[in-house]
Amino acid sequence: MKTAGHSPVATRRGLDLAPFRGLRYDPDRVGSLAAVTSPPYDVVVRPDGLHHLESADPHNIVRLILPQAGTPDARNEQAADTLRRWLSEGVLTADPDPGLYVYEQRDDAGLLQRGLIGALRLSEPAEGVVLPHEDVMPLVVADRAALMRATRANLEPLLLTYRGDGADAATTVILERTAEQPPLLSTTTEDGFCHRLWAITAPADLAAVRADLAQHQALIADGHHRWATYRRLRAEHPSPSAWDHGLVLLVDTARYPLRVRAIHRLLHGLPVADALSPLGGLFRVRRLELCLTKALEQLADAAEEGNAFLLAGDGAFHLLDRPDPSLLARTVPAGRPDAWRTLDATVLHAALLRHVWRIPEDDPARIAYIHDAAATVAKAEQDGGTAVLMHPVREEVVRDLARQGVTMPRKSTSFGPKPASGLVFRALDL
Repeated sequence: MKTAGHSPVATRRGLDLAPFRGLRYDPDRVGSLAAVTSPPYDVVVRPDGLHHLESADPHNIVRLILPQAGTPDARNEQAADTLRRWLSEGVLTADPDPGLYVYEQRDDAGLLQRGLIGALRLSEPAEGVVLPHEDVMPLVVADRAALMRATRANLEPLLLTYRGDGADAATTVILERTAEQPPLLSTTTEDGFCHRLWAITAPADLAAVRADLAQHQALIADGHHRWATYRRLRAEHPSPSAWDHGLVLLVDTARYPLRVRAIHRLLHGLPVADALSPLGGLFRVRRLELCLTKALEQLADAAEEGNAFLLAGDGAFHLLDRPDPSLLARTVPAGRPDAWRTLDATVLHAALLRHVWRIPEDDPARIAYIHDAAATVAKAEQDGGTAVLMHPVREEVVRDLARQGVTMPRKSTSFGPKPASGLVFRALDL
């Protein structure tokens, strides 16, 4: 016999993706939809990329996700004021009906990715439903939480992946059928990606998707700090409330596999010569007089045999490989799976950052995390620091560790393509 208050929705243990009234730019009030979009906040290379986006259009979303002011409080209040002004001026408008949004990204090389944007219920217990695979930096979570509190909005979806049940699954059928219709918007951004968006609003379709997804768990592909922020803000507010949900893009990687790339490190205040000098006997170090593409190929070859890194910033590349086993034995924490202990990111953080270079991994004055290899090298050469270029982790390693409940070092992976920020977002007051 069912007890009161225990409906199937309340007791389900899988994903619960709810429709919402999307907030979108009015194309008649902005120069172009492409000009108001941005990469996710943590992908924007600052300050150059930030200034480029700000100058692209006065209403670019970067003014909300990375507001610029003298203090954190002033930045967050500025973002909130900007959001309120754009709403009152009609630059941003809410769709009339709640829906899930089919989001498509396509490039000239033939890559096609489709997924669903919706408001994911942050149900308890979340363990086993949404699987994180990376550690987070508390300062970044605190910063993102303060911005969300001020704006009362989920400005960017995080990226989740799941493994669907094939072409006949309800979610797949509805998603593909919707993508055959004229889109709500279509725009091509300067990186060459075409972005299209549709809304699913029919109650029967929404119910079918919800029932299908309730059988699945998801892996966080990108957005661990936003996920931790959602969880923190949900804990701060009595339930039920709008804070019970967070904005996500959910992609079935059985149908649309993601690319996995590395996230590189920029070490401020550490010239390449100073980074190399203590490495004698700890790593094999070889100087490469090659272009970036060829140097990354050498890194990939070395990574097949073990831990390997590329240092740059002095006009050349320096390949580090074959770490001293005694160094790893005394610096890499024990009691974790071998797959974790042998990760490049684990060795970098435990052996090099903490032990050799004495650089705190969460100090933005000492270390930056940059997704683009060329940008990392350019910044290192410009600032006199050291770029540490990484080789990507295989997706199966990430998923296996996540299922074991083992998190990787922060910023270990970059799944993509990432959703563009600014096409649709969620205001909590709607």
